[in-house]
Amino acid sequence: MKYTEKGTLILDGKLVAQEIQNTIKKTIDDSNVKITLATVLVGEDKPSKLYVNNKHKQATLSSIKSVHINLPEDISQDALENKISELGKEPSINGILIQMPLPKGLNEDSVIEMIPIEKDVDGLKEQNLGKIIVGNDILRPCTPLGVMKLIERYNIETSGKKALVIGRSRLVGMPQVIMFSTKGIDCTVTLAHSRTKNLDELINDSEIVVPAIGVPGIINAKNVRKNAVLLDVGISSNENGIHGDVDFNSVDGIAKAVTPMPGGTGPMTVACLLENTMKAAQLQGILPK
Repeated sequence: MKYTEKGTLILDGKLVAQEIQNTIKKTIDDSNVKITLATVLVGEDKPSKLYVNNKHKQATLSSIKSVHINLPEDISQDALENKISELGKEPSINGILIQMPLPKGLNEDSVIEMIPIEKDVDGLKEQNLGKIIVGNDILRPCTPLGVMKLIERYNIETSGKKALVIGRSRLVGMPQVIMFSTKGIDCTVTLAHSRTKNLDELINDSEIVVPAIGVPGIINAKNVRKNAVLLDVGISSNENGIHGDVDFNSVDGIAKAVTPMPGGTGPMTVACLLENTMKAAQLQGILPK
C-alpha cells in the first residue's frame, strides 16, 4: 500500500484496475473465445473521443476486441435508435456502450432502452438498475462499481459507517447510493445534490464521501472529517489542467484514505466496463461462467 508523507492512504485505482484487467485477459485467453465491445459516439466532442480511444486501448490489452461507430451530431432520434437496435441484434457484438452525454435534442433514456439487457455494459437500463435494488445484479454502472471495488480491495470498513454521495445522476450518484445501502455493505447513506443547503455540515459528518459533481476542491481541509475516506468521482478542467472534486493536497494528513486525480476512479471505471463486457458474454453463453 502507498501512503503520502503525511500518512494518508492512496487508493490506487490504476493498480487495482490493472489487476482486474489481468484477470479478464486470463479468463478470455484461457477460454479461447472472441468477445467484442461496440462503442457509439455521436458528434465530435474531443474529451469524449479521448475517453472512447482509451477504452479501446484498454480493451485490446484485456483481449477484448472493440469496434467503434462514430455518428454525425445531427443524427435523428429514430436513426440513432435504429443503429443501436441493429447493434443489439448483431450476434458478434457482446457489449454496447453509448458515450455520454449525447448532443442536445436527443433523448438519452430512449436510446439506452434500445440496448438489449444482456449487452448493457454500462448498466444503465431500467432493468439493470432495478436489479441492484433486489440484489440480483450482474451488470452494474461502471463508475460506482469501481468505487465499491476500491473499497473492497483496500479493506475499507463500511458496516454502520456514514456515507455521503454528492450528485444524483443515473450514471453515478443514484446507483452509488443503492450500492452503499445493500446488505453486506451496510452504510447509512445520505444523498446530496445541487439544492442541498447544508453541504459542508454533511461532508464534515460523513466517514465515507463520494463527490461526483465536477466542482473543483469542494471537498477540502475546511469541511472534511478527520480520518474520512474520500473517493473522488468528480472531474473538471480549466486553463490550469484537470481537477477532481477533492483538494488532494488540502486533505492530505486529515483524510484516512483518498483517490488521486488522475489515477483514482477513472481507471476503475474502464476496468469495470471491460469486466461487464466479459460478464455480458457469459450471460449470452459465449463465455463459460
